[in-house]
Amino acid sequence: MLLNEIPWTIPLTVRLSNGLTHSFASVYEALDFLENEWPLRRGERYERAVRTCRRALNRMTPAAVAREAFIAACLEAGMPLVMTPPAQKPQTGTVKAAQSA
Repeated sequence: MLLNEIPWTIPLTVRLSNGLTHSFASVYEALDFLENEWPLRRGERYERAVRTCRRALNRMTPAAVAREAFIAACLEAGMPLVMTPPAQKPQTGTVKAAQSA
């Protein structure tokens, strides 16, 4: 993990314009994607997402605000979120054998 990595509480997955999906777990991952792989290098929400992610990495904006700005930019670019089912926690209880009397 990078020193300036700021993880999101809830990662998100986006469906890219080519049909593939990409998951993002942090502000840095989102900003890297915005700056290096973004399909549309314009748009009000795109520019806001870049600014907000940079501010979050500099601890000037909450990570949750950067996450919301990134989501808005994705929607603006026609890249919808992919809903994933919540992870199920493994059961830790033990099963006791029935005793016969």
